[in-house]
Amino acid sequence: MSTTTSFDIEARRVPRRGGFTLTLLGLELKRMLRNRRTVVFTLILPAALTLIFGGQSGWDEKSGSGNVAAYILISMALYGAALTAAATGSMVALERALGWSRQLRLTPLNPVAYILVKALVALCMGGLAIVAVNVVGKLENKAEMPTHVWITSMVLTLFCTLTFAALGVFIGYVVPGENAMQILGPGLAIFSFLGGVFIPLDQYSHPVQMVAYWTPMYGVAEIARSPLTHELPWYAILNAVAWFVIFVAGAAWRMSKDTARV
Repeated sequence: MSTTTSFDIEARRVPRRGGFTLTLLGLELKRMLRNRRTVVFTLILPAALTLIFGGQSGWDEKSGSGNVAAYILISMALYGAALTAAATGSMVALERALGWSRQLRLTPLNPVAYILVKALVALCMGGLAIVAVNVVGKLENKAEMPTHVWITSMVLTLFCTLTFAALGVFIGYVVPGENAMQILGPGLAIFSFLGGVFIPLDQYSHPVQMVAYWTPMYGVAEIARSPLTHELPWYAILNAVAWFVIFVAGAAWRMSKDTARV
């Protein structure tokens, strides 16, 4: 006597939106916030850099519609958010090393939905870094700029961090394990110096300025500070868009290579 096993076709379907849910996003956020290293990168380090750089003399001089302290505040918020977003995105390296990403490939979760969750988590963590820097800057009472400039620069800085979230994911798929941050940390610091985040470009020599125009930090820094400076060259926008496309394409390429393996 033979028996026939019936399968529920509905239960075998891939979930809508590739498995992306707010529950999954919330779990990823909680997991990141439980990590002490994440809290240091997100809240303490950017705020500390703001206090260190904000204590310099001569930063009450006028800059655009505010002062130099406001110029530095926006720059520090961008650097802190970029570092946080890149570190969050690079967590895929640890998940790959621990075998977690391999386990996820056995589930109906779409790889694109997985990367989307990582990008949104990185954006949220970058947003926390931006808020932390701006709160410190406000309490320090040295940065001066109109309220609408303050808000607009924060929003633009938040969107600019998507570039570095994509960079973190890309590096996370290329470099094994914890080595990702050993590359991202010094790399972003160098890009920030060359891209005019820590030091205005007009204080560099002409050859260094030419190099700065090609760095990933130059374009996003100009965009983030444009509400204050009222200056945004077309080539800065081109720089920001080009690097965003490059990092997203690199992350998608490495993700496709990784998910092709069973």
